[in-house]
Amino acid sequence: MTRQNPPASAPAAPPTAIITPATRVRVFVDYWNFQITMNEKEGAAIGASNHKFSIDWIKLGPWLAQKACKIGGITNHIFDGVIIYASYNPKTEEGGKFSRWINTFLNRQPGIHVECFERRPKAPPKCPICHREIPNCPHCKGKIIATAEKGVDTLIATDMIRLAWEEAYDLAVLASSDGDLVPAVKFLESKAYKVIQAGFPPKGVDLATACWASFDVYQDREEIRRPPSPK
Repeated sequence: MTRQNPPASAPAAPPTAIITPATRVRVFVDYWNFQITMNEKEGAAIGASNHKFSIDWIKLGPWLAQKACKIGGITNHIFDGVIIYASYNPKTEEGGKFSRWINTFLNRQPGIHVECFERRPKAPPKCPICHREIPNCPHCKGKIIATAEKGVDTLIATDMIRLAWEEAYDLAVLASSDGDLVPAVKFLESKAYKVIQAGFPPKGVDLATACWASFDVYQDREEIRRPPSPK
């Protein structure tokens, strides 16, 4: 009787590579909160009041996403766009110029979406003793005209929650120091969404504490400074 050898076993299949999907990052920027805080930090550093830091708004969104991912230890990410929330005074020439720039130029750039509100008239301040309005400055006698930004923080919170519910992002980057956004951040954290604050410590410490992580924008500000226009 002839003895037969057992059939040779099939070669082992190579291990299947585990592919981790890229983290989708959405950036939310409170325009005036971000710009004014940057101005204040830079002005204090160089000893100049009313200083304006020229931000490269086209570069800002991807830059914030990259910084946040580095803080969060994320090596593979996709920048899914930035939403910039702003406001303007339609009754001033400066407000008109700002509206045209942000709506007809910035809002048309790839990956950038703008939500811009008209500012509303604000009631004059009141005396804390007699509670009467103070319509004129007690020093120069000029009329006190002020406007208020309404709805920006509410829309930021709404968009962050709405887009999370639509599963439109995995990681949110919030460029603001506004403490009114703390409840929205805490809600998202309770639903396992990570929010990283792009801030200016120590300002906005309550929001930074509520977020999963935070980083100091001012520390690397030169990377987003807009170069001067050629003459």
